Amino acid sequence: MPAIQFHSGGLAIEVRGLKVTLGDTQVLRGVDFHVPKGQIVALIGPNGSGKTTLLRCLLGLHQPDAGEVRLFGQKHSAPVLQRVGYVPQRLALDRSFVLSVREFLCLKLATTRDWFWRRHASTDAVLKPVLEEFDVERLLDRPLAGLSGGQLQRVLIAFSLLGNPDLLLLDEPTAGVDTPGEHTFYELITQVHRRHQLTVVLVSHDLSMVFRHASRVYALNGVICCEGTPEEVMNADSLKQAYGIHVTPYHHDHAHGHRHVHVQ
Repeated sequence: MPAIQFHSGGLAIEVRGLKVTLGDTQVLRGVDFHVPKGQIVALIGPNGSGKTTLLRCLLGLHQPDAGEVRLFGQKHSAPVLQRVGYVPQRLALDRSFVLSVREFLCLKLATTRDWFWRRHASTDAVLKPVLEEFDVERLLDRPLAGLSGGQLQRVLIAFSLLGNPDLLLLDEPTAGVDTPGEHTFYELITQVHRRHQLTVVLVSHDLSMVFRHASRVYALNGVICCEGTPEEVMNADSLKQAYGIHVTPYHHDHAHGHRHVHVQ
């Protein structure tokens, strides 16, 4: 078999020929996926299409059966993975989980992991930039398990950015967040992208938010079915390739100025 050729000069992510089998199902069947540095890329597709599995391969959490992954032109290694922030689909916490928001955030950095020996003012000074940016300072003494869905997602984003990553991966980050909270969250991601000049890969089922915020869209269903700008991918033929059924996107503008794309 010939060696896989990579051309990663301007790419944050390059995936070639990725194959993954889980149980008796081949979830990824030869995925080619590349993300230029500095873009917001949306990954869409039906449930079970392999989106989370692809993210796990990017994070080095799952070893593929075939194919390769490179981040910033390099294979997985501790220094490379330190450049990646991750916000999971959901963080299931038992109500008896007693760690506070402050204590949780302190776990991220080597300089604050000894929080139990230090004064709050000392650790808060280190955390201050993300506390202000994501408006979580008022939550510091709250138990992590007692937060609302929207509050928890803000804390998880703050946690992921404490290491100053160059790449941010988000797996359906608005799961469990109400509709107004979804709009606020996606606006926040866009601001984070611009402010930190990050590359962002966002898994989402909300096609209206994808249309509004992504610079490029990949539709995945075992393989990449189609890719392009939101305008190129958000059409009936492309969505049918991804979702396996006939879907009709339609557009309308709300009074608040947001353009929405719905799938019927």
